Amino acid sequence: MFLKIIIADTDSQVRGGREEVEFLFCFLCGGRTHMPTTPRSRSQARTTRSWILSGMDFGDARRKPNFAGKVAVVVALTVMCILVLKQSPGFGGTSVFSRHETGVTHVLVTGGAGYIGSHATLRLLRDNYRVTIVDNLSRGNMGAVRVLQRLFPEPGRLQFIYTDLGDPKAVNKMFSENAFDAVMHFAAVAYVGESTQEPLRYYHNITSNTLTVLEAMAAHNVKTLIYSSTCATYGEPETMPITETTPQIPINPYGKAKKMSEDIILDFSKNSKMAVMILRYFNVIGSDPEGRLGEAPRPELREHGRISGACFDAASGIIPGLKVRGTDYTTPDGTCVRDYIDVTDLVDAHVKALGKAEPGKVGIYNVGTGQGRSVKEFVEACKAATGAPIKVEYLDRRPGDYAEVYSNPSKIRDELNWTAKRTDLRESLATAWKWQQTHPGGYGST
Repeated sequence: MFLKIIIADTDSQVRGGREEVEFLFCFLCGGRTHMPTTPRSRSQARTTRSWILSGMDFGDARRKPNFAGKVAVVVALTVMCILVLKQSPGFGGTSVFSRHETGVTHVLVTGGAGYIGSHATLRLLRDNYRVTIVDNLSRGNMGAVRVLQRLFPEPGRLQFIYTDLGDPKAVNKMFSENAFDAVMHFAAVAYVGESTQEPLRYYHNITSNTLTVLEAMAAHNVKTLIYSSTCATYGEPETMPITETTPQIPINPYGKAKKMSEDIILDFSKNSKMAVMILRYFNVIGSDPEGRLGEAPRPELREHGRISGACFDAASGIIPGLKVRGTDYTTPDGTCVRDYIDVTDLVDAHVKALGKAEPGKVGIYNVGTGQGRSVKEFVEACKAATGAPIKVEYLDRRPGDYAEVYSNPSKIRDELNWTAKRTDLRESLATAWKWQQTHPGGYGST
């Protein structure tokens, strides 16, 4: 908020013109947003409000100025503004985000404008964490950030920083200006098919950027990391269900890049006393049960996106039908089998992992339901959830896909007391479908 006070002296012949004394007070009034800004030219109008306090008629320059009255007004307003400033979190030249506070955990959520990251941020804020979102918006949505800012407008709760994790100098600057207690690292490109077409992009975005984040954490003594990994690191195991000890033999660049990141984290943690939690999760569906957030991929990425998005597009008439890739897998009905985890359950696992993270220890957990569902089963659940007669076209396999993947979640159940609660496919899809219907243009329609 800006308060500009102008004291005008109309009897200023001795000084050669009207004299103005300005007081500009700036204090933080809520969640902050750091975006690239364009410097304002001097010719541009200020947006601050001006109060002209003279108690005089400008048309009569012969009238004697009431200096004592003006000084009294200035003193009174200055005292008032100082008192207000002292109540603001930014008083003293530093933001609450730049200092540690007893009883407050400040979490950096990378990729927090994305589908999973925004839902995780919502849960963290609901649980009274302080959150900084960092995102370059290449895949995320500023609309999701605005929803979160409206839900949690209180000072010191949430800030957004526009930064690319591929820029080490910018990342280091962000860490130097903020007092993070923990990092939840979601930011990543995450489409299996796309990774086979653009492998170098995936290694840069996932592996290289994770290394940059770790280097910044080490330089600024941030000791807790919750890493968003994937079941794609396992590849196509010979036996099901997958446990945390199942050999990791990824078969696509996405899974390989994630496994490389895991290896880097594990090697670094051996001598750093970091608290590390690695969560390998399965196929994510659903949206916020209260309809505040949802999944809104960019149109150009629809062909690479999750099957739920394709089902909704077909149900909405955006595309003529649903394309199912692969009907000759060694599964009961020939289509791929996957473990579908609701996003609400997934972020609950992240928060529980954060609460259980211990210095010098590493926890690795599968996050899934333990139930394998075929693509054909998924399509039927989507038809039931949307009430739409979805046309299905069966095509050849997609490069990099695997036949059957589902989890054994017993370790996370036993050690973190976490169990998936939203295991009804139709219900999860119905929740996501409701958000899609009320947001036909994604966050741009809010």
